[in-house]
Order: sequence, then structure tokens, then C-alpha cells
Amino acid sequence: MFDVIKVSDLQAPELDIYARLTENQLFHYREPEQGIFIAESPKVIGRALDAGYLPLSVLTEPRHIQGEGKEILARCGQIPVYTAELEVLKELTGFPLTRGMLCAMYRRTLPSVEEILRKARRIAVLEEVENPTNVGALFRSAAALYMDGILLTYGCSDPLYRRAARVSMGTVFQVPWTFIPKGDWPDKGLRLLKEVGFATAAMALREESLSIADERLKREDRLALVLGTEGDGLGEKTIADCDYTLRIPMSHGVDSLNVAAAGAVAFWELGKS
Repeated sequence: MFDVIKVSDLQAPELDIYARLTENQLFHYREPEQGIFIAESPKVIGRALDAGYLPLSVLTEPRHIQGEGKEILARCGQIPVYTAELEVLKELTGFPLTRGMLCAMYRRTLPSVEEILRKARRIAVLEEVENPTNVGALFRSAAALYMDGILLTYGCSDPLYRRAARVSMGTVFQVPWTFIPKGDWPDKGLRLLKEVGFATAAMALREESLSIADERLKREDRLALVLGTEGDGLGEKTIADCDYTLRIPMSHGVDSLNVAAAGAVAFWELGKS
């Protein structure tokens, strides 16, 4: 049974992980072992538990203990559950809690790129996508729209950052993913994709770009869709080394979409083929 502890001292060291440590500090919290991350909302926490992530502690509004979070807490075992009213939690964390529950959880060792690719037919590759909201939105679309996995370059926001996981609605715990080893992208990464049978398609605005509805793409048995950073898009070398360059046909003089929106459209069109 979990141990309910009413928060009486906002400076208590056991609350540092919720109040005073950065995402990067949480990542390195248990070195040389894997670090921790913060999952926000009962739905996200539940999906993390479903995926086998282990909880360290919970911070929650009292109403969730016998309400929406009751089933979640019952699955967490003997861990401390810190509780305070919403206004106190906002003062403690420095941000408004959307659903009034946070859970500190242990990270796990990520799979290799080869493991992600082994059984996949359609994957997304994210190059330098730095905004955690966009990363989370891309995961949610990938889960809903037929992607089998996601690879991220080292410049991307971590999918387990609180905001990314929350925006994804917990699908970061459902879609297989990993980081491409630092320095391996684009050369070694693209070469590996081709060696295991993936055609590679860069999403970029170029005159020679194919429409995402082009039938040649749908005939590819294995396809990797490569999406770039929010401002500059994909690197020139990445585009040059991919098998295809793709665009989404637009109307009303609009030339491009946000990377998360573009990913959703491309996943729908090419993931179901």
C-alpha cells in the first residue's frame, strides 16, 4: 500500500525532483544508472505503468487519491504519495498541473536502432526537432496513424520530458523509439536504413519534390519518413542522401505546415499503405 504524506514543507529535499531539478538533472539523477523522468496526468502515468516503467513517488491533489488516480496509485506499490491542494502544487512546481498528478519514474535502457527497425515497415526519423510539444504531437500522430517506430537524432527534445510525454497523451510509452547514436546521423544512420531495406523519404520544399500521394512511395515495402527541425527544416546533406524528397500539396498560397502537422498528414497518407 502506498504511503500518503501531506506536504508541509515546500523546501523538503524529497520534493526536489518535482520542484527544483531541471529535466537534464533528472536525466542524470542516478548516474551511473539510468535517471528518472516526471510523468504528468493519470492517463500518461497509466500508460507508462502499462509499458513497464517503475514509479519512484507521486505528487498529487488529495481528490485524486480516492478519485481519478485511485486505480493508478493501487498499481504503484509501496511508494510515497505526497499530497497538497492544487494552489500549493502550482507554487511548488512552478507550473499549472493540467490533471493534478505527477509521478517520478525510473528510466529504462533504450533499445538499439537495429531493434527498432527489425520488425518495422513504416518509421519516422526526427532530425533536430527541439520543441517538446512538437515531439509529443509527432508521437501521438505516429501511434494513431500507422507508424511502427521513431528514431531521433541527438538534437531532438527527449520524448520523456514532461511536456513531450503529456502532449503525446502517453504514446511515448507505446511507440517503439530510440536515439540515433551521436555522430551517426546522417551518414551512418541513412546507410543503416538502406542496408536493412528501407527507402528513405525527406520531407522538404524542393521543386523536384514528389507529392506524398505518389504511388511509387506506397509500393515501397519499408519506408522511413525523415522530418526536420521547426525553423530550418532538414539539412541539405540529409535531403541529398535520401531516396525521395516529398512535399504535401498546399492550397491558398500556404507553402508549409508546422512539423507536427506535416508529420500527421504524411503518416496518414503513407503509413496505411
